[in-house]
Amino acid sequence: MRIDTISVIGLGYIGLPTAAMFASCEKQVIGVDMNQHVVKTINNGGVHIVEPELDKLVHDAVTKGYFRATMIPEPADAFLIAVPTPFLPTKDKHDIPKADLKYIEAATKAIAPVLKKGDLVILESTSPVGTTEQMAAWLAAARKDLSFPQSEGDSSDIRIAHCPERVLPGHVIRELVENDRVIGGLSNKCSQAAEALYKIFVKGNCAITNARTAEMTKLTENSCRDVQVAFANELSIICDKLDIDVWELISLANLHPRINILNPGPGVGGHCIAVDPWFIVSKTPKEAKLIHTARKVNDAKPEWVIDKVKITILDFLQAHPDKKTKDIVIACYGLSFKADIDDLRESPALQIAQHIAKIHSGKTLGIEPNINELPENIEKIYLTTFELGLKDADIHVMLVDHKEFKGKNLKGPHIIDTKGIW
Repeated sequence: MRIDTISVIGLGYIGLPTAAMFASCEKQVIGVDMNQHVVKTINNGGVHIVEPELDKLVHDAVTKGYFRATMIPEPADAFLIAVPTPFLPTKDKHDIPKADLKYIEAATKAIAPVLKKGDLVILESTSPVGTTEQMAAWLAAARKDLSFPQSEGDSSDIRIAHCPERVLPGHVIRELVENDRVIGGLSNKCSQAAEALYKIFVKGNCAITNARTAEMTKLTENSCRDVQVAFANELSIICDKLDIDVWELISLANLHPRINILNPGPGVGGHCIAVDPWFIVSKTPKEAKLIHTARKVNDAKPEWVIDKVKITILDFLQAHPDKKTKDIVIACYGLSFKADIDDLRESPALQIAQHIAKIHSGKTLGIEPNINELPENIEKIYLTTFELGLKDADIHVMLVDHKEFKGKNLKGPHIIDTKGIW
């Protein structure tokens, strides 16, 4: 199949870099997003997210006429859907979260009217097993004049596949090109068409499988990481109780040639590792025991950090009897979900800072060098600089190991270092 025009639905942390990469290869790219500000920013040659090299890539693509954004899907030869898959609301905190497919459904139904024979549709959104088949069913219901691979196989009018993103924030541009891709088509020709599309810029290998296995591959990768982090986080809690330096312990254990324990932190965040394991657990709750336990361990870690803050407040008041709780200034270092990025999605650091601000009668400072302002829905956290945080705060809570915070060697009784960098 000939691919001249590519449409990317969803211009977020994955969709925008992907669109820019295709455009940099001189393909005509139409980006679609429901956010008018995002569309306007891109059409002006700018970007609305922080990612190294992305701003230049987008600016050049827009300036040269290979990339433009719109709010309404237009005809293309290939469509890539890269929209969020959040959770459905739960009634109780002990309920197992389930994926909300409303954005995938909306994107699918939005492109259906402009599909034509020979088009390729790829779902990149991380999804529960079976979502690609569900997407194909939605398309078939909307376009009865076209045939689809779930019924016609290789002879279908439309090709459909799943190809999950697997990139690291802060390194997205490089990893989009260099990383291997897993492609799962609903038929052999679907997989071949998707591989041909990605080979426009991907230098890594493209491993071909079926759609369900491709969906499960991404969930497995992030669940494995989640289990490993849960072990480190649980270890840090045990060591705290036994008065052992967990950082020294891990460094000594890792001297073993077959041991590689990860470093603990304040929890697990982001749009992948904190989310994807639930897609497995919700589908197979009786079988996914270890994955479920790891999720519970990591979700509970922020509460443990908050308890440490409460104890430190009491220790500070005991050491300074002339002060009251409202006089204590607490600085939270880092609000994003991982180091050196601006992404606040599912961030345990932000969750901790918000909880401190809610329960603490004194001032709560947020030090996040990668953002200029906090979202409007975040209250009682005062964004400030690293230098002012060190100067003004009485209690220092290290949450994210940004490069700006390293090498400072802070010491004192009122420091909570969840990353072991001080």
